[in-house]
Amino acid sequence: MRRTTRTVPVALLGSVCVVLAACSGSSARHLASGPTSGTHASETTAPPLSTTTSAPRPRDLKANSSVTFAFAGDTQFPDQMDDEPGAISTGLPLLSDRVRADPTGVLAAIAPVLSSADLAMVNLETAITDRGTPVPGKNFHFRSPAASFEALRAAGVDVVSMANNHALDYGPVGMDDTFAAIAASKLPVIGIGHDAAEAYRPYRTVINGQRIAIFSAVDWLEPRLIPAWSATEAQAGLAFSIDRARLLGAIRAVRPEVDTLVVFLHWGTETTYCASPEQHGLAQALLGAGADIIVGSHAHRVFGAGRVGNGFVAYGLGNFVYWREDGESGRSGVLLVTATGRHVDRYSWVPARIAHGIPVPETGTTASADGTEWARRRTCSGLAP
Repeated sequence: MRRTTRTVPVALLGSVCVVLAACSGSSARHLASGPTSGTHASETTAPPLSTTTSAPRPRDLKANSSVTFAFAGDTQFPDQMDDEPGAISTGLPLLSDRVRADPTGVLAAIAPVLSSADLAMVNLETAITDRGTPVPGKNFHFRSPAASFEALRAAGVDVVSMANNHALDYGPVGMDDTFAAIAASKLPVIGIGHDAAEAYRPYRTVINGQRIAIFSAVDWLEPRLIPAWSATEAQAGLAFSIDRARLLGAIRAVRPEVDTLVVFLHWGTETTYCASPEQHGLAQALLGAGADIIVGSHAHRVFGAGRVGNGFVAYGLGNFVYWREDGESGRSGVLLVTATGRHVDRYSWVPARIAHGIPVPETGTTASADGTEWARRRTCSGLAP
């Protein structure tokens, strides 16, 4: 959670407003606390739902109890070599070396955007280790140093998901190192655990009097690895949504105890930016179980975002801190969602481009164009503004 509140000049608020619903001028992107990024944001203020949908969820909290979330996608500080196809080729040190050398400053370009929210979250798609043996049968293996957690915390990240298809890339030794780094960092990490109870346990907090719960799960992994990577009563591993029963049951159990329930997933089809039928089905199941906001990544592409009935879904957040920056791999950004209880008040996309591995917020016509493209992409995923 943000720890300070600062006054933001109106001139610094987002100025790119996508006309899909009512926009309220240069001050449309109101944040619960903290500074804005000074970048352009594509914003949608949620309109009343049409009469063909179910009734809006009641606003049972005070108007000033809204909470702004910041969500970002796939993040890693790997020791990836420059000769990999599409890799950064700048002569700069590897991301792993850069985060070791300057953990508190490496994400300075994007930190103001993350810190503008009450709660910021990313997907850390890597093992946290310098040791271990790469798991056979995977095309890519990612590992990043323990300083990754320090870098994320310094940039304003409050909670991390590690339910993804690279968290255990370096076998049992890498997993032990990852757990040790998590414990040392004191940064909340979800979707991974010493057993199923820990892996499926949500992050819970109270912000502005609003009770928040966030679940995390992975929906895709090489099939032969699923048994060894799954958290069980007797085995450390990840939370999965492939078998939906456990995740949906956990959501139903927590739903009566919280005001806003978020699910962060690792899902979808790589290199696409339209939701798959599997994603549609899973989103409907999660919303039916009680989720209010569903976000995710894995495809390494930026999708659009919008409404599914009374819920809010962002099927793909794209890459965030990443070893590739060519073409669509370099399209990045931060999703801001403001909610009051179960009601999503507004949301916006702060577009960025990855430069030397780090997301840098865009400005001017480039930001406007990428914001317009982000809004356009909701259509092929069946999302409403």
